Amino acid sequence: MHPWSAWRKALIDVAMGRAPADIVIRNGRWVNVQSGEILPGTDIAIKGQRIAFVGPDASHTIGEHTQVVDAQDMYLVPGLLDAHMHIESGMVTVTEFVRAVVPWGTTGMFVDPHEIANVFGLKGVRLMVDEAQVQPIHVWVQVPSCVPSAPGLETAGATITPDDVAEAMQWDGIIGLGEMMNFPGVYNGDEKMLDEMAATAAAGKVIGGHYASPDLGLPFHGYVAGGPEDDHEGTRAEDAIARVRQGMKAMLRLGSGWRDVAAQVPAITEHGLDPRHFLLCTDDCHAGTLVHEGHMDRVVREAIRHGVPPITAIQMATLNTAEHFGVSRDVGLIAPGRYADILLVPNLEDFHAIKVMAKGRWLAENGRWVADLPPYTYPEWARQSVHLARPLTADDFRIPTTGYMGRVRAHVIGVVEGQAPTKHLVMELPIEAGEVRANYDYDVAKVALVERHRGTGQVQMGLVHGFGFREPCAVASTVAHDSHHMLVVGTDEESMAVAANKLAKVGGGQVVVKNGEVIGLVELPIAGLMSTERAEVVADKARSVLEGFRACGCDMEDANMQLSLLALVVIPELRISDKGLVDVTRFKIIPLLEE
Repeated sequence: MHPWSAWRKALIDVAMGRAPADIVIRNGRWVNVQSGEILPGTDIAIKGQRIAFVGPDASHTIGEHTQVVDAQDMYLVPGLLDAHMHIESGMVTVTEFVRAVVPWGTTGMFVDPHEIANVFGLKGVRLMVDEAQVQPIHVWVQVPSCVPSAPGLETAGATITPDDVAEAMQWDGIIGLGEMMNFPGVYNGDEKMLDEMAATAAAGKVIGGHYASPDLGLPFHGYVAGGPEDDHEGTRAEDAIARVRQGMKAMLRLGSGWRDVAAQVPAITEHGLDPRHFLLCTDDCHAGTLVHEGHMDRVVREAIRHGVPPITAIQMATLNTAEHFGVSRDVGLIAPGRYADILLVPNLEDFHAIKVMAKGRWLAENGRWVADLPPYTYPEWARQSVHLARPLTADDFRIPTTGYMGRVRAHVIGVVEGQAPTKHLVMELPIEAGEVRANYDYDVAKVALVERHRGTGQVQMGLVHGFGFREPCAVASTVAHDSHHMLVVGTDEESMAVAANKLAKVGGGQVVVKNGEVIGLVELPIAGLMSTERAEVVADKARSVLEGFRACGCDMEDANMQLSLLALVVIPELRISDKGLVDVTRFKIIPLLEE
């Protein structure tokens, strides 16, 4: 008998009462996302990892050894699915991310590992796929599409080619192509981008989108014509409306730094668009958010808070996502044949899971793990990713002004709190002793990008406005989307050197230095992006970094995440890369200073 037929026959036998179920959940309110109903007095019979029967009475499936659980009239909700996210943003491994989010009700994730891919290339993706395959929940992986994210404007640690994409599409656990960030490449017909999408389409898998521009004119239409099938970069109701009208799925995100649900749900609540074409996602969540606030349940609550009916919000985090990725035969709804991914939830308006089951196993109860989850062992090469040519000194972080007199016009990166885009500022700054220095009065700090993949010794300098530093200090991070070189921001060159050298010594992470002393540190030895420690430990260490920011005068809520985006050369307006300052609106390298 074919394996599919064997387990299907086992489900049939349970449904017919010829064989006992392993677990029966009784007396719950079935949140039926496929019909849009809530059905009280429902039982669920489970055999192995899958559901055999759902109905008003499963007593015929109960045997001598069947575990019977009384749902006590709680809601029976399908496990939540994150439609788009980057595990590396949590600063933990796949295993530890899973440990952090399952108690909140997440039982499936669609993961784009383009962070580790920018460090290690395809072997980094393989590392994530292998770890994903042994998890007690569903972790599907997308092949990163843009490594580097913007060829010619940055140099990543590795490159992924169309041939790499075609190869990876044959791996178990690969669900599609990761977000197509090079949107100008798509609407300009770049051959590499088209070949990657063609390989994905030939494999019958989903092409992820990323159109990070407010322009909904011809470039947007050209992008959609190129093949991306979803997009999480919308920040306005008109963005969501345009995407859905053009046949894309609008992904509404709520991460640690991105709060785009509220602005886009009016597409549903006011404009009346069909919510079945909207998905919920987190994109990027740091460990502190995962430990203290939640994961996909947090996004569901946000949608409900802004007027989306509870069952609709749940559909956007379950069935809609499963259907988009072609896996609704397995997940996204409570129905026979599907994996037993079930949440017991007392109140849909204030959505919190009391018990969490995935693949037929109870994994969490009252916010705590109740199952085994062994740690994952990473190879030693994954811990060797920060390569500096030599220890850095204060002189590496100076901005000389030879040829300039008195004052100088500078192109400055303007940080916008809570948003991925930055502002391209032009500021007139004083020259002091032949150089441009950080300036408290102008809220201008220095920003350096230190090449860390090949040990070239290269340091690119720029200026940044908006962190509010009022002390001699520096902050540094090897989490630096998307090329993940080392970013150092500071008002004091000595502290900048201390920060950079500290991260090189510990193998990567984030650090705060004040008056030359380390006051906050989280070590991230896996690719300079992830810790092998528990999420709560990482959250505590990350908190020390945020407290360090505040000690330096910065009162941003998620300052470390804003720091990590200064090199993100695929989102406007101004960024820094190993090639210099990047004007993202024109996709052009520009000088830091001008007369």
